[in-house]
Amino acid sequence: MSQILQAKNVLGGPLETCGTDPMTGYFRDGCCNTGPDDVGSHVVCARVTAAFLEFSRSRGNDLITPRPHYGFPGLKPGDRWCLCALRWLEAFEAGCAPPVILAATHQKALQYIALADLQAHALDAAPNPSQNGHH
Repeated sequence: MSQILQAKNVLGGPLETCGTDPMTGYFRDGCCNTGPDDVGSHVVCARVTAAFLEFSRSRGNDLITPRPHYGFPGLKPGDRWCLCALRWLEAFEAGCAPPVILAATHQKALQYIALADLQAHALDAAPNPSQNGHH
């Protein structure tokens, strides 16, 4: 069974690139793609904030310190990164979730996080069809 299907984002469209500087993604292809070996489900494309980076470090996941032997440059506020769905959810519940890019967040994130919660933190908020085009 091949899985050559185009990956979809949480809005049902094609998965867009999250970030290439630094190069993100479980497969380091710039996208929040996932596969069976990605036990952390690195599927949420976020623009990290100082508050989130400190929160993550306090939880034992230091995303600030460079680790060249893993090809990891270390993140700074404003960088886009594919986060583990459960780490984003943990930060959301603690009140410091970083903003997300819905078009670049893999649909698998919806197995862990409500779409409404992602949309409430979206940088690329999709128009709400129930608004009948009024802004």
